[in-house]
Amino acid sequence: MERVFSGAQPTGNLHLGNYLGAIRNWVELQKQYECIFCVVDMHAITVWQDPKELRSNIRELAASMIAAGIDPDNQVLFNQSQVSAHAELAWIFNCVARIGWMNRMTQFKEKAGKHRENASLGLYAYPSLMAADILAYKATHVPVGEDQKQHLELARDIALKFNNDYEVDGFFPQPEPLILGPATRVMSLRDGSKKMSKSDPSDMSRINMTDDADTLAKKIRKAKTDPEPLPSEAAGLEGRPEAKNLITIFAALTDSTVDAVLAEHGGTQFSGFKQSLTDVVVDKLAPITEKMARLNDDPAYIDSALAKGAERANAIAQPILKEVKELVGFLNS
Repeated sequence: MERVFSGAQPTGNLHLGNYLGAIRNWVELQKQYECIFCVVDMHAITVWQDPKELRSNIRELAASMIAAGIDPDNQVLFNQSQVSAHAELAWIFNCVARIGWMNRMTQFKEKAGKHRENASLGLYAYPSLMAADILAYKATHVPVGEDQKQHLELARDIALKFNNDYEVDGFFPQPEPLILGPATRVMSLRDGSKKMSKSDPSDMSRINMTDDADTLAKKIRKAKTDPEPLPSEAAGLEGRPEAKNLITIFAALTDSTVDAVLAEHGGTQFSGFKQSLTDVVVDKLAPITEKMARLNDDPAYIDSALAKGAERANAIAQPILKEVKELVGFLNS
């Protein structure tokens, strides 16, 4: 049985880049696979989080996933901290993984920067928690971006070493990466050379998943452009980052390609293209943002959906964890 595990950190202020980069892809995956969708709140606390904000961000991410089309009744959707198997298996994997493996993880070096001695132990060891996230469900596939490929390789190494150490060939699968095509790189609406980011001080730089239709239209209308008309071929976008960004957003939201969009809109002035883009953005995103707003106003529903998802996740993970404990030699009641 093919099973997909997907997780995202509850960072708050979700924007178009989060939607196109991950959430929309997950909606499609549930049509083909048994899926486990996880709000990885334990990963989030590898750096300091305000507890009140963290709770709000967990609910917001869950709301965005449901609003975008993930069905919590037919797929498993939960927050990680409600399923203890993640933490328990992560500790066992801490004892399987080698220090040398962890030292090769480039993302820790990037996130810790020059202050490695002040970074949390959790930030250093979180790749073994990521392995536990996947293998607690014996997931066979994981959607990954470039920044997570190394961690998936580590999960495969941990699975193989556990199987070898305890002489249980094939107990844990070798999870395969799911490559979902080129990732849509969404840039700032105010500066096409920078990624769209929640930390940008200008709210006009990003399309938030909480923006209503009027706000979406206003942001597209005021997005930075240049004075030249659109080219007819992709090569003509070189050196025009703002134009390239708007074309890329249009192509992503219409499941098209940059070349196809330019074939239709090449030679158009930005005033006309922006109106077409506004129509697309509002048509695709406004129903999601409206539903997300309703869900955010009903935290009891979100909490209930996550709790039910956690029950289902526990039903899968606990028997696997029990087997692991028996293999390791722990006494189980």
